[in-house]
Amino acid sequence: MTLRYAQADSAADPDWVDEYLLGGNNDDCIVLGEPLSRGRLRTQVADRAAELRSAGLRPGGAISLRLPPSVAYVVNLLAAWRLGAQVSLLDHRLTPYEVDKVLTRIAPQFVVSAPGISGRLPRTYADVKAATAPYSGRPARTGHALLQLSSGSTGTPKIIGRTAADIVAEIERYARIDGTPREGERIILLASMVHVLGLVGGLLYGLHAGARLVLPRSLTPDAVLGAVTADGSPATVLGVPFHLRLLLTGDAPAGGLAQLKRVTVAGEPTSPQARDTFASRYQVPLGNMYGMTEAGVIATDLDGQYYPALTPAPGMTLREEAGQLLLARPASPYLQAGGWSDGWLRTGDAGVVDQATGLVTVLGRGDSQVSVGGLKVDLTEVEQTIAALPGVAEAVVVFDGTVEAFVMLAPGASQGAAAGLRAAMASRLAPYKIPRKVNVVAELPRTSSGKRVRNISSLRAAASGEPVQGPRSPNTEESVSGVR
Repeated sequence: MTLRYAQADSAADPDWVDEYLLGGNNDDCIVLGEPLSRGRLRTQVADRAAELRSAGLRPGGAISLRLPPSVAYVVNLLAAWRLGAQVSLLDHRLTPYEVDKVLTRIAPQFVVSAPGISGRLPRTYADVKAATAPYSGRPARTGHALLQLSSGSTGTPKIIGRTAADIVAEIERYARIDGTPREGERIILLASMVHVLGLVGGLLYGLHAGARLVLPRSLTPDAVLGAVTADGSPATVLGVPFHLRLLLTGDAPAGGLAQLKRVTVAGEPTSPQARDTFASRYQVPLGNMYGMTEAGVIATDLDGQYYPALTPAPGMTLREEAGQLLLARPASPYLQAGGWSDGWLRTGDAGVVDQATGLVTVLGRGDSQVSVGGLKVDLTEVEQTIAALPGVAEAVVVFDGTVEAFVMLAPGASQGAAAGLRAAMASRLAPYKIPRKVNVVAELPRTSSGKRVRNISSLRAAASGEPVQGPRSPNTEESVSGVR
């Protein structure tokens, strides 16, 4: 399919919604408890667009959505885009204080929310009635179709804008990647639809490709595996590394699941230990993806062929400069000053581009190298080494004058595992690399997109057992055996 919207720089042309997302047959396209056919989705989107138009939303207008995973979320998103409005997405789990801070920065004309819905839902989706309220009365200040927040794992989230053309280009990119779900297959979506992986890689690409999007009834191993086996069509599970850990706590049948085609995770690298355990238990490929809110999917290895390296996604160009990965982008994605200049986006990630093969290896955040007594220590290396120790589920290593580690033990690990951490580190790390302080935490705090928080005060609060303010677990309402 040719990219008709490649030159578009505005949200005001709504044709891409009908052509790329709502076209096609009337088969079931989304399953949130009950299946929703494409025909019914088209009708609901048209009806909601008429309601928003009556409320005063016009082409070039601006609206914020703060809705849980639901049919209402999908319908409002597509209806606003179909009107040519700019949509900003707010995670429903944000506190009122956090929401107010973001709305002050974005200043949309309208806010759509679900009264009475808090961050603690009994399921991964909810039946909600959306309420529309005026906010600033001002139209969009840019031509972007979509505004999202960066993960905020290390500080205040950035506001990122993407045009309709950029969204369409990413949908096309997914369609050209070998191994992505095709028509007649299913996407079992565990990642949030508010964030770029679940939004474009799950919802929008699924609508475009004719792959049914399925949300499990809850984020438990049984519910996820039940969604996979609900019918005989091939299924791809799409999530973040936390969801991989979730699957590893479940009881997969010997020989794996006939319907499971692959599991794909993105957001952070997976550890060799988790990868090997997954392969032996499920006997399907564990795919990895690298992407950013600023650009969507950048590189993939959906068959696990090149682990830990990745292949750049079609049309994506990466280069290495002083150990940092730079991504070619035609314009800055930031609404404020950001790390873009002369056609290149500074990803902030350390990495290596193999000049012979083009493969990319992401090594972690570019600011992970620190000096300890005049010696260079790579925090990512220390973190990955600790995470690979027996009895360790995950780890975060930070620097605040000294190296400090926050470690979450694997389910069933003994207290002896905690007591032996330092000795285990000594067998694998040079003395100057060993963290001065090691904290064992019940749960590592996470952003709403699933990334581990690296804010030192939040990590120390988690270690002390205090409630963590700000970023939190991506699905606090879905507690499974003490995780997330």
